[in-house]
Amino acid sequence: MHHRALEGQCVAEEVRHTVATSPIRNPALALLALALGTFAIGTGEFGSNGIIQLFATDLGVPVPVATHAVTAYALGVVVGSPAITLFAARVNRRTLLLGLVALFLTGNGLSAVAPDVTLLVVFRFLAGSVQGAFFGAGAVVAAYVYGPGRGGKAFATVMSGLTVATVVGSPLGTFVGQHAGWRAMYWTVVALGLLAGLALVAWLPRTRDLHGSSITEELGALRRGSVWLMVAVAALGISSIFAVYTFIGPFITDAARRDASLIPVALAVFGLGMAAGNQLGGRLADRYEHRGLIGGYGGVLVFLALIGVAGDDLLLLMPCLFGVGATMMAAIPTIQVRLTRLAPDAPTLMGALNLAALNLANAFGAIGGALTIDAGWGPLSTVWAGFILTTGGLALYTAAFSRRP
Repeated sequence: MHHRALEGQCVAEEVRHTVATSPIRNPALALLALALGTFAIGTGEFGSNGIIQLFATDLGVPVPVATHAVTAYALGVVVGSPAITLFAARVNRRTLLLGLVALFLTGNGLSAVAPDVTLLVVFRFLAGSVQGAFFGAGAVVAAYVYGPGRGGKAFATVMSGLTVATVVGSPLGTFVGQHAGWRAMYWTVVALGLLAGLALVAWLPRTRDLHGSSITEELGALRRGSVWLMVAVAALGISSIFAVYTFIGPFITDAARRDASLIPVALAVFGLGMAAGNQLGGRLADRYEHRGLIGGYGGVLVFLALIGVAGDDLLLLMPCLFGVGATMMAAIPTIQVRLTRLAPDAPTLMGALNLAALNLANAFGAIGGALTIDAGWGPLSTVWAGFILTTGGLALYTAAFSRRP
């Protein structure tokens, strides 16, 4: 399938260097299975944004009420994923991933048959509770496949499926929803999840090396102030990506005064930037202590300023959208590596917290952007809300971590 080919391209270069030293027999297939899982998760998350109006109409509620289903998914990631990770602390990571796929299938299957918006909100929370735990456990398995010293590449590989979902999965889900109904979109996500589950069963290694740790060790990581500082760095800094992504539509139609048909093109450009930055970020995270995050946050500030000043010019806006996606995603693997170094006894929980921070950033960026628009400062003003938040994240990181080992 097309999306599997794209995922294979995202991990192919790292796989060539991994096959010779990997502790498992088929490392390329194991990595592909993990990326396929995150692709299915990302398609369910981003695809929901494209069908809000459809299920609002069908369930007889206004769009603002329908958006509660999207908010519930984010809350599921923030609250549910760390809770699941702690509850399953001792479970083998392979077993945990398969259990999470089963929960993912349940949440999306129930979403497809939800009779009213209240139950849809509940089912989207259930589906969201899988995401962070899957990324955390997936990063542990990928790190095992790659071997020591490649935690950045491991997390970037797991993230590759999510970045491909922004380019392929989200438009696919929206297309299916528009032509076959919003419920069909969730059934499509179920089919992708089932395919990912079968791949995980077939290709993930069965080994005691992937056994979990005690819940005491996992909880011990939560008592470290440095961990929460790093989560704050992530939640503040990454928010600017959502202060842009959430408002790409108004950027195109209101600021640049172009036809709405260009919105999917702009979203794809942004997603391609994310995919490229993710791969670069994995390498930076493994090679340098701080450059991935400081360079990524610093780079995104430059592109945000350019959009804020001259984003009404489409020829400038498009490359800047690519730049925002690329520079921010270049920082995220470093965040994961830093979290894991701060709590090496709880790597799965650190992955879940990283994804929880991403979803907090989603809320911060969207709320900040909405406030600037409501204040009457125009559609491009959202980037300045992101600029302030990312500057705060960069300042916090520089003050708290840049001189630490």
